[in-house]
Amino acid sequence: RSKNVMVVGDDAQSIYSWRGADFRNILEFPERYPGAKVYKIETNYRSVPEILTLANSAIAVNREQFRKELSPFRPDRQMLPALVPVHDPNTQAQFIAQRILELRDEGIELNEIAVLYRAHFHSMEIQMELTNRGIPFVITSGLRFFEQAHIKDVAAFMKFASNRRDEVAFKRMVRMLPGIGDKSAEKLWAEWLRSDLASAEAVTNFSDLMTAFAVPSKGKSAWDQLTYTLDELVDAEGKPQSPGEMIPSILGGVYDDYLRSKFSNYDSRKQDIEQLERYSEQFEAIEEFLSQLSLLAGQDAVGATRQEPDTESVTLSSIHQAKGLEWRAVFVVWLTDGMFPNNRVIDEDDDGAGLEEERRLFYVSVTRAKDELYLTYPLIWPASHSGEVLQRPSRFLEDIPADLMEEWRVGGGW
Repeated sequence: RSKNVMVVGDDAQSIYSWRGADFRNILEFPERYPGAKVYKIETNYRSVPEILTLANSAIAVNREQFRKELSPFRPDRQMLPALVPVHDPNTQAQFIAQRILELRDEGIELNEIAVLYRAHFHSMEIQMELTNRGIPFVITSGLRFFEQAHIKDVAAFMKFASNRRDEVAFKRMVRMLPGIGDKSAEKLWAEWLRSDLASAEAVTNFSDLMTAFAVPSKGKSAWDQLTYTLDELVDAEGKPQSPGEMIPSILGGVYDDYLRSKFSNYDSRKQDIEQLERYSEQFEAIEEFLSQLSLLAGQDAVGATRQEPDTESVTLSSIHQAKGLEWRAVFVVWLTDGMFPNNRVIDEDDDGAGLEEERRLFYVSVTRAKDELYLTYPLIWPASHSGEVLQRPSRFLEDIPADLMEEWRVGGGW
């Protein structure tokens, strides 16, 4: 009767188009309801002026928006947001871990520190570095890296190639095949133990004997492919290949089909495995790599079981899940073109809408910070089979005037 309706929203923080959200519902509201009054809430009580100036500059590039200029309630802090180019992903992780320790010594509790990223796999090296340094952390974007099923699956192939008496690895590996459940896996394990291969000093050709195993007809084709994949995991003398050689063979031989059929988020899980492959290339011996995985997975489990609600810990989060939250110090990582914004958006964005949403996501990330903001990116990315690939800084960084950031020079050894 009164024809009154109030709508509250921030078009600059609309980041869920993939869930069906359309920020134009906000922009077009005055057109749908002529006479509607628009009140801009532009006073920001969270962030210091230096951070807000950067945020305003970043979002100003977008064409479709209600133009706003956030004004700070808080006084200057005399510290510009830090732009931190680093050599590679490992150096990025080392810098973040070291700076977190320094911030804690300066009086900022770990609970007031967050590391934000565009995709979950961007956090892998950071998780490992924090684990190695004993810095407690919680992840809101999913499981810890080595707790994920697809990482454990790939590790099972590597463990069995390295130790042919590893029953757990064998059974996990074969249960991925169609028609093979717990009972069939048990029978296959018993048949394996009876074979000459189980006790042989070295195995150079798994498929010669294993293709004759009694396998359910539904899984026979996949079983044969599995045996051929195992052949690729050892060299001519029967010694395990390096981990960097194993992972592509596992993925290309049998696991990619399983991954695609098993998980709805195939693309992100494959990115995790590719990231694991890059990490593995620093290890020549499979034993050293598996030992590191075992150490990190064990520490993951301890951290998960001991984590209490009031435990002081750093937050690792995707930007999407960080919306609405705030921390005194925030690290936004992997700010390179192809990562943030991601390649899919760059390649498929015909009308510019995708990039504008990515820019809104960047805006959300930087406005989570209250006091200190660190924007990091690696200059080099160790790309599988193609050496090191030079990275281009994110176009979102290039949109920001250089005098709004202080560039930090970081060497190796952090």
